[in-house]
Amino acid sequence: MSDDFNMSMRKFLKQVGVTSQQAIEEAMRSTENTQGKTFDAKVVLTIDGVELKHVVTGKIEGP
Repeated sequence: MSDDFNMSMRKFLKQVGVTSQQAIEEAMRSTENTQGKTFDAKVVLTIDGVELKHVVTGKIEGP
């Protein structure tokens, strides 16, 4: 894979990570009674024009 491809992919994934963390933090702040609770989380990644559907699941503990 080319360096340009690698850099564009890393830039996209960094954006996903940063904006996702911000969205999760905001959602937790605006929801009552999250402390001590565990929430199921799922991310679905697709790319138009490519046969890709990547699912990541996990758990997030409330603050």
